[in-house]
Formats: sequence, structure tokens, C-alpha cells
Amino acid sequence: DVTGLGPAYSLGKFDGIAGCAWDTISVDGIPPVFTDFISAGVWDKPLFSVYLPSDDTTKGALTLGDIGTQFTGDIDYVPLSSETYWEIQFGGLEINGASQSATGKAIIDTGTSLLAVPTADAKAIAKALGATPFFLNPNEFTVDCSKVASLPDIDVKIGGKTYSIPPSKYIINDQGVVCLLGVTGIDIPAPAGPLTILGDVFIREYFTVFDYGSKQVGLAKAN
Repeated sequence: DVTGLGPAYSLGKFDGIAGCAWDTISVDGIPPVFTDFISAGVWDKPLFSVYLPSDDTTKGALTLGDIGTQFTGDIDYVPLSSETYWEIQFGGLEINGASQSATGKAIIDTGTSLLAVPTADAKAIAKALGATPFFLNPNEFTVDCSKVASLPDIDVKIGGKTYSIPPSKYIINDQGVVCLLGVTGIDIPAPAGPLTILGDVFIREYFTVFDYGSKQVGLAKAN
């Protein structure tokens, strides 16, 4: 029930929210809907995958009970570090080989639009990319649209591998008028935090498998 969650939910005509994290953090301990499907044997496999396209010309895909096909190469799997959110051990974010954020853990979350890091780290990333605070929200940043093509990748370190996000994916370009950096500051207190949230900016670049049965997350280059 999305009643009371704000005007965006009313204007967007959402029917509701289907939480797909673990039951350890569900409200009143209610089992997430996907675990009901798994327990009932409705799905072929105890997992689901998500593909988010980069533009409106391609349809996204949520594949339930199997792994979709919208990726290239191999899927690399990383074990969960906590059965709360889809949390994994995290090597940090780098720009041009320099560490900009190293929270030690990250969650992969389709419900977060941007890359969310501690506020101080967001400011460091913005500085490294020449971005300035957005006047509507000091925890978000903009860059000169004419310089987007020359910006470096943001390198995400997971499981000993590097997952690079090019500027074409981490900059949200509003028709060349405003170019918003897809990074925001958020300070999550202990014990849950500090952590990094790898949201849609990351998932658009990397097809993601949420493997409930094996307690792991799979990542591959999205088509």
C-alpha cells in the first residue's frame, strides 16, 4: 500500500511496492512475496534477475524464477555478507585509480535511482569529477554538459573485480540543459552503515541476478 508515501506515488499511479529483500528486515516479519513463490514451488529456480535499459527504446526485464538473457559474457557471483538487504563486501569506488569511497559493504538496490555514498565521499567524488552542488539539493551535483564526454569512468570494486561505469551512464543528461551527477550523499548510521547503495546507475550497466537459493548476487555486462 503506497498511501501516504508522497505525491510521486499518487501521480505515478503505483499499485504498491513489492519488497524483494530478506524477511529479516520486513515489516512485522511478513515474508517477502518472492519467498512465497519459492516456497510454493511456483518458480523453476529460487532466484530472479533484473535488466534496466539505458534509454526508452528498449524494454526492461524482471525475470522471476530464472535468469534473463539481456547480458553479455559470464556472470560473476559474489556471496552475500548479510541476509538483510542484498548486501555484499565492497572494495570501494575509484576515479583514475584514486580511492574516493571505501565503506566496506554495499547493497544492490533497484529502489535507489543513484549511487548513494556517505556525504563526505559524495563531495569527494564530485570534486574529482569537477561537479558542483545542485541548487535544489546540496547532496546532489551537476556538471557542465559540454564536458561529460571527457569525464573518467567511476570504477566499482567488487570481489576483486572492477565494474566500470562510464560517464554516459552515471550522468543524467536532461536534454543538454542540466547534467546531474548520478551520485548522492546519504549517511546511514551503524550498525547498518556506513554503506554504499549501488542503485539504478549501476544496474543499468550491470545485469543483476538476485540468487536467494545460493545467497549470492550475480553481475554481468548488460546488453
